[in-house]
Amino acid sequence: MYNDYALAAERALELRREAGEARLVHRLASARRWSRLASWAQDHAARASRHLG
Repeated sequence: MYNDYALAAERALELRREAGEARLVHRLASARRWSRLASWAQDHAARASRHLG
């Protein structure tokens, strides 16, 4: 009985760790997307500013 509980607890810990890693990967990917979008907006604003004189 103890062995089954220990295995289940270990698996639950693994699943929680994997979920945490997946959330971190998602956050990093999202941050990269927002960073690229901000760079794109900054470039376009600078270009528009130059065109306006």
